Amino acid sequence: MTWGMALILLSIIAIPSLFLSKEPNAVELLEKTELYQGLIGLGACLFGILGIVDFVLEIEKLHSNIIWYVSLLIGNITSIILGFMLGCSLINKILFTNSLRKARIIRSKLAPKQGKLGIIGFFIGTWVVIASFLFL
Repeated sequence: MTWGMALILLSIIAIPSLFLSKEPNAVELLEKTELYQGLIGLGACLFGILGIVDFVLEIEKLHSNIIWYVSLLIGNITSIILGFMLGCSLINKILFTNSLRKARIIRSKLAPKQGKLGIIGFFIGTWVVIASFLFL
């Protein structure tokens, strides 16, 4: 259940990027949230990697609750991808210190995709929470 709730919270953080990317002053609005989204995203990416490691360590239980473990695997993969997308802007800002314009371009192109994946992640996270009650 913890994995699903973390994915729901991560998705809630990512969804506003979808709406902010359509604004004319989107670059300034996205830059205000960039640090927080980046740090939370990188943390979620590591949290998702830990979930995959946990999945691999408990692979012998797969035959007993296959729906739960597949749901957990899909949720963790989504958490890794969404966390990396959220953290990517912070990484670009650090790596492209000389070319801040290039980091802004990458951020503006990535924002709509983050929002769409955030919506998908919200539904996957909700399913993981429901599946934890049904199958555990």
